[in-house]
Amino acid sequence: MTLRRNQIEALTAAIRRVKRLDLPADAAMTAFFREHPEMGSHDRAFVADGAFAYLRRKRSLETLAQTGDPRLLALATLVRELRHSVRDLDDALKSKEREWLGAFKARMHETLPDAVAADLPDWLWERLGAALGTEERAALARAWQMPAPLDLRVNALKSTREAALAALAAEGLPVTATPYAPWGLRIAGRPSLSRHPWLADGRIEVQDEGSQLVGVLVAPRRSDMVVDFCAGAGGKTLLLGAMMRSQGRLYAFDTVARRLSRLTPRLARSGLSNVHPQVIAHERDSKVKRLAGKIDRVLVDAPCTGFGTLRRNPDLKWRQSEDDLRELAEKQARILAAAATLVKPGGRLVYATCSVLPDENDAIVDAFLTAQPAFAQQDVAALLAQAGIALDTGARLRLYPQRHGCDGFFAAVLTRSA
Repeated sequence: MTLRRNQIEALTAAIRRVKRLDLPADAAMTAFFREHPEMGSHDRAFVADGAFAYLRRKRSLETLAQTGDPRLLALATLVRELRHSVRDLDDALKSKEREWLGAFKARMHETLPDAVAADLPDWLWERLGAALGTEERAALARAWQMPAPLDLRVNALKSTREAALAALAAEGLPVTATPYAPWGLRIAGRPSLSRHPWLADGRIEVQDEGSQLVGVLVAPRRSDMVVDFCAGAGGKTLLLGAMMRSQGRLYAFDTVARRLSRLTPRLARSGLSNVHPQVIAHERDSKVKRLAGKIDRVLVDAPCTGFGTLRRNPDLKWRQSEDDLRELAEKQARILAAAATLVKPGGRLVYATCSVLPDENDAIVDAFLTAQPAFAQQDVAALLAQAGIALDTGARLRLYPQRHGCDGFFAAVLTRSA
């Protein structure tokens, strides 16, 4: 497919923007498209695909390209990642760029150092090796180099998975049921569904299958009092509310008002009336203290590196360091300890992250259990089996894209005895 000059120029500009790494990539691209309202939907999709492909393969691309020039990196991304031939680009190339691309293609098959070939920072490559072993690390790195499919969740208050499958398939979308989550749908590729009527009226929501399985582990009952302690934009809040059939009382806490405000329109179309969003100043806010010992189910979807989501958010591996990891671990421990004060005797506390690093997962839970003898761990595999889900990752939930097809997730289920 022959590419137009303005398409390559637009991708160059987008790579120049995301390359700064001063914003999350999706926010940077949203700002970029806002600055270029003349761009049609086809070109926007082309530019977004190219910019995220660059971020996923940034280290190996820049090493082979031997340059940080956005224009040349755009050409390298088009040829190596998006599989365009030099002929597709020919009308937009200068003679020196043709020569450069020829040399780049000759270097494409060079052997690179392992971390470079994996497109990961050295420190993260080493930590993954220690946590997973050589073979599993390599498989995970390969999975992170590929774009993720689009996962959706059917709102059980408004429809069924069978009805959604039939409707979306009738539109020609390559949709299947997710293998584990009972409300999940998966669509190959990244079709634009932002204005789809099923999204607009709340019958479906965008939500990764791993995130949905965390909700299964919370297992809220209709009459429960439930707290989503780090609700963010409310994806898991909406799932918990639907599981409660809009009964009981569900608090959505977050320390960032702007983040929590994104729940408002989603809540309006969800059909839920039992959700109470509340901004808190910190994990020891008075709004938290007044609920101490009263809550049946507490979900701590802790702020984390997000490395489990690198297929979707590849910029995270370039924007965070080992120092960030240490700071996050300290915050995670504080948040879990504060959230635990809410749980009443017999209640359930679920600690979850979208990370694959033990520093944010097992280390936090193990330290908590040592310090909190009133809490005991439940077996996640047994809980999933009770829910009719044939998934056994051991006593704690451990999801990986190369094994399970969804984002990387971790969860531990803890119950309070007294």
